[in-house]
Amino acid sequence: MQAMVYRRYGGPEVLRLETVAEPTPGPNDVLVQVHAASLNAADVYLLKGEPAMLRLSAGLREPKRPILGVDIAGKVVALGSHVTQFQPGDAVYGDLSGCGCGGFAEYVCARADALALKPDGLTFAQAASVPLAAVTALQGLRLAGPITAGQQVLIHGASGGVGTFALQLAKSFGATVTAVCSTRNVELARALGADYVIDYTQADFTAGGQRYDLIFVANGNRALADYRRAVRRGGCCIVVGGDIGTIMRATLLGPLLSLGGNTDAS
Repeated sequence: MQAMVYRRYGGPEVLRLETVAEPTPGPNDVLVQVHAASLNAADVYLLKGEPAMLRLSAGLREPKRPILGVDIAGKVVALGSHVTQFQPGDAVYGDLSGCGCGGFAEYVCARADALALKPDGLTFAQAASVPLAAVTALQGLRLAGPITAGQQVLIHGASGGVGTFALQLAKSFGATVTAVCSTRNVELARALGADYVIDYTQADFTAGGQRYDLIFVANGNRALADYRRAVRRGGCCIVVGGDIGTIMRATLLGPLLSLGGNTDAS
């Protein structure tokens, strides 16, 4: 089969289209013919091998798993002996990040519990864009506790994969949603249901005095103190994405900020 392979860390130039052996499903696996796969930030980090600590699990000198791709949609070709919930020919989609990636290929093996039947109303391309981004958005919102009607929620990075799902999910829960994005994505955010849109190239959402019950950082590079100032007393800031610096600061300093005052930072 054909697959996009990388044998060393780097940029897109290290990717090569190669002929590799078709995988064989184990007892709990499903062999899927890939019809569509999506690209996530996780794939970029794995490709580059950055941050350096990522290589502790991905491979110190070279990638342990040379085929990227965590989000796929396709059709079941073969089943492991213990798999009963699928049949050959079923249209499925799923997130392979917990079982070895490998979606940028004609065929991939995945644990059966990493897959679900594809809704009939979604194309393969649409389904492949859902798993990692949508679940990240949903899990991040759930960390803030139940979102109720009328709560003020700000999505920083509302036009990316995770941000667009977070925007729509927060609206479905009844929140009043403010989207922060660039100029070119203002209309997209409005079309997805944002009540208010802030173009970050024109205005600073932390400087206007507006406070939010929840700030959801899908992609951003602001200091945690900036987010903290924009959260209401008892509110919450959830960081699920952004540059490496933002993620590390949230991981290391978030618990300390949560102890010190009017917000919970996670």
